[in-house]
Amino acid sequence: MPLDTPFGADNGAPATAPVDASRRTFLKIGAAAGGGLMLSLAACATPTDTDGAATLATAPAAPPAPLEEINAFVAISPTGKIRIMAKNPEIGQGVKTMLPMLIAEELDADWSAVDIEQAMADAALYGTAASGGMQFAGGSRATPSTWLPLRRLGAATRQVLLQAAAQTWGVPVGELTTGPSVVIHAASNRRATYGELATAAAALPAPDDEMMKTVALKDEASFRIIGKSVKQWDTPRIVRGEPMFGIDMVVPGMKYAVFEQCGVWGGKVVSANLDEVKAVPGVVDAFIVRQVGDDLAPLIDGTNLGLLDGVAIVADDWWTAKTAREKVLKVVWDEGASRTDSSAGFDAKAAELAKGAPQSVLNEKGDVAAAMKAAAKTVEASYSYPFLPHATLEPQNCTARINADGTAEFWSTTQLPEPGRGLVAKVLGVEQSAIKIHMIRAGGGFGRRLANDYMAQAAAIAKHSGHPVKLLWTREDDMRHDHYRPGGYHNFKAALDKAGAMTAMTNHFVTFKRGTRPANSAQLSPAEFPAGFIPAHSYGMSMIEFGVPTGPLRAPESNGVCFAYQSFLDEVAHAAGKDPLAFRLELLSAQTEGPAAGGFSAQRMYDVVKLVGERSGWANRTSLPKGTGMGVAFYYSHLGYFAHVAKVKVEPSGQWRVQKVWVVGDIGKHVINPTGAANQAEGSVIDGVGEMLQTITIENGRTKQANFFDMPLIRINQAPDVDVHFHITDNAPTGLGEPALPPAPPAVTNAIFAATGKRIRQLPVVTSSLRWT
Repeated sequence: MPLDTPFGADNGAPATAPVDASRRTFLKIGAAAGGGLMLSLAACATPTDTDGAATLATAPAAPPAPLEEINAFVAISPTGKIRIMAKNPEIGQGVKTMLPMLIAEELDADWSAVDIEQAMADAALYGTAASGGMQFAGGSRATPSTWLPLRRLGAATRQVLLQAAAQTWGVPVGELTTGPSVVIHAASNRRATYGELATAAAALPAPDDEMMKTVALKDEASFRIIGKSVKQWDTPRIVRGEPMFGIDMVVPGMKYAVFEQCGVWGGKVVSANLDEVKAVPGVVDAFIVRQVGDDLAPLIDGTNLGLLDGVAIVADDWWTAKTAREKVLKVVWDEGASRTDSSAGFDAKAAELAKGAPQSVLNEKGDVAAAMKAAAKTVEASYSYPFLPHATLEPQNCTARINADGTAEFWSTTQLPEPGRGLVAKVLGVEQSAIKIHMIRAGGGFGRRLANDYMAQAAAIAKHSGHPVKLLWTREDDMRHDHYRPGGYHNFKAALDKAGAMTAMTNHFVTFKRGTRPANSAQLSPAEFPAGFIPAHSYGMSMIEFGVPTGPLRAPESNGVCFAYQSFLDEVAHAAGKDPLAFRLELLSAQTEGPAAGGFSAQRMYDVVKLVGERSGWANRTSLPKGTGMGVAFYYSHLGYFAHVAKVKVEPSGQWRVQKVWVVGDIGKHVINPTGAANQAEGSVIDGVGEMLQTITIENGRTKQANFFDMPLIRINQAPDVDVHFHITDNAPTGLGEPALPPAPPAVTNAIFAATGKRIRQLPVVTSSLRWT
């Protein structure tokens, strides 16, 4: 397949679901094809290690030197090895590497001597304010919440090593300095490695809150680790195919489980042919699991979807459990009120609501009616986007063990372990203190693993069966029992004066609700740009009641709202006869009120928009050949300022390809790990472009899509070239998991318009609609 396959081209993909080849099968096949480059991991794997986690067999090695714990985060061996705990879940965003870099920098550690270990979920040790707050992965919060706390922790640990050296040598602490993993007393020409001081340092009191608040931090100009590219800690293990994900976990005596859920969310089991399922050879047990709690609303509106009705099958191996479910199990469901939900019904209701006045006003300023009446030109357009899944490559899973003493242990890929602890404690009827959670690396999260429904299911199944169990969802489970990015409908109108200046704008936003509130991730910010930058605006909202579970998807709310707003602003710019990039700069220069909530800086955004225009050669776009166009978009999300320019080629057949995307971002004065940062920005763009082809369709309350054959991910041969530049400013560093995604879709759709004159107002993109001659 060529590396420049456009969207809409026949790339040879099968019309039915492809065979699911495992990672290990791939490695074995690759070894055979490549002349024995890699050994079969299946032959090397051992069942468990002492913690019950799957490992690879290796040659016997000398036991490591014992570690002296200086504090909960840092331990040092006499040989000089430094173990640093990574406090937050690793879901591919790179925090397992980045957070220890902050500690190591202020510790003045030799990075080559550092080992990184994933911390347990333990709020008392790793979830305190002094360590940067709650252990979680989401909202691009890791950097802003830990930037100072973890640096202070590293500095305080360094201070303890200085105290140990001062006591050992009988000199004042003030006479000592450090180099990479060494304490130096220049006056006597003495040096001691951190390893040599480890035992003495461990005997001293651990840094307390007062030391953490007052300890001196490095001059940032002297950073040796922060700002340097560091490879992701787990990359070598991933490349070798070592078992390290939740799906790989094995514990002694473990059985395998699948869980059949109602296709309509919240449906209840009426009956099931359990005896027939139990008769299948290899099946250990089959039973009905009942919902915990009677009120579904808290399970929907919160991030924990909770435990709903279903049928569990436990077997000696997963394939047996899966096969028994598919070929034998029959369940009668009470599907409940949500059985009538449908995408077609939602679209029809949204169109009906759009014709009337909004049910509520989110934000209003100025005399919109007068501005519309006096306008030299008005522009009206409606934009919409669909429900989307998280589509993590690793389906949801959890391994659970209930111990004889009433305690329970979980190996989970959760993004939000403490709420998960509370949820499984409720399911098991035990105190939260009885729950131990190992945070295992996840094969993608994107917000899906903020919900802990799979943990609740594993808890219930392990409790009932009496065995440790690994619950593993199928791809179809994952696609059809997600908490989706909600769809949305935006109905815009703008007013332009004779000079082409925008004088007013309205948006009647139609979204989804639970009771009286917008559903999870279905809100619209009242301060959405260009509010505060034009003389008059009015944002209103109407809501549709529904039963589909929703939740945050990478850059929640922003990932759809940005497409709608930045596409419409582009449409307004063209109606005004203005350069779309220059039109945005004019708007950013016309702030009519103070910074919006969240501290949005018009100047910071102005600078990245201007810079992306320069880097992309925007001024030369008129020389592009027919069928090729460039588009621009910007967005402020999760404290990050990003502007993109996309270059897209559209064939006369309508097949299209994003050739390149230029990205300029302002995430503050330090890019902690430049390689990781670039990966996040590039991945966000590719993710955003991929979402333009995706949809989740609801019919009779059920999700129609099942797997990647009917809900496709972007292929590597469709990924654009991405040019990433970080504009350094004197502001605190911010996170990167999300803010580079929102501008990608509108930059691309605006480029498609420039190439074809066809405006995309509804996602996903339909290739046949882009044909031109």
